[in-house]
Amino acid sequence: MAHYGYSARKRVLITGGAGFLGSHLTEKLLDSGHEVICADSLFTGTKDNLATFRDNPNFEFIRHDVTDPLQVEVDEIYNLACPASPIHYQHNPIHTVKTSVLGAINMLLLAKHLQCKILQASTSEVYGDPTVHPQKENYWGNVNPIGPRSCYDEGKRCAETLFYDYHRQENIRIKLVRIFNTYGPRMHPGDGRVVSNFIMQALRNEPITIYGEGQQTRSFCYVENLIDGFIKFMDLDSDETGPINLGNPNEFTILQLAESVIRLTNSRSELVFKPLPTDDPQQRQPDISKARETLGWEPTIQLEEGLSRTISYFETKL
Repeated sequence: MAHYGYSARKRVLITGGAGFLGSHLTEKLLDSGHEVICADSLFTGTKDNLATFRDNPNFEFIRHDVTDPLQVEVDEIYNLACPASPIHYQHNPIHTVKTSVLGAINMLLLAKHLQCKILQASTSEVYGDPTVHPQKENYWGNVNPIGPRSCYDEGKRCAETLFYDYHRQENIRIKLVRIFNTYGPRMHPGDGRVVSNFIMQALRNEPITIYGEGQQTRSFCYVENLIDGFIKFMDLDSDETGPINLGNPNEFTILQLAESVIRLTNSRSELVFKPLPTDDPQQRQPDISKARETLGWEPTIQLEEGLSRTISYFETKL
């Protein structure tokens, strides 16, 4: 793999760096010759995700909660810190809001002090249960501000507001991405998200739980592709701030996903149908025209290949 020369080496802070996305981003940046400081409270992240590179001399781990200020010297910041699955972000909803809002403020203040670029990992959840399909970046969303999911949805929406206000008022160089469903190795096996749920249930030949009739749709992006989108956007030599949707535009029903997982795992699992959770969105599909035009980015790893790689990882966790 190509390495940058010393003059091009960057020192990068990744908050949430021990999580699913953060650990993949850490690995990619280290492989490209950069130095990485990973800051993580280890609420949902785990040191196991860092095992393959924690002895790398260019890697440093700090146990830190972004609701508290952090002082480090870096060239770039990726703000990924926040529990992202309902089972985790609803565990302590007040802290989830604090992570999104205070975390954004603390990282923006650090970016202001260092005069460096900062990327915010936002989410397709800012669109809520969308009335526009597929979702473009100029859609304002349909979010319940007082529901059980709003600690995450509205926390992320407020973080977006903060990023743009700091950009306008303090001239902070921001990059904002809205992440659609992403999956792959290092997902938390107990995070309650649909891909990890289905794979773990199938590998154990347990009933696969489908909420509603399974006709709600999702678009699944393999983690390697998503991380490439992050880096392309951060490296983009322009004043483009986003927001930019990053996700796979191919749409599948939850029932189709379950059937694919059963087939790829040769599972004996049966399907069990349960009532839909509150505010569960019926459709989720990104319009990635802006990512294609601005970054030259689109997913290359499709669902069958990505699921196979993810299943191989989860087989090691049984």
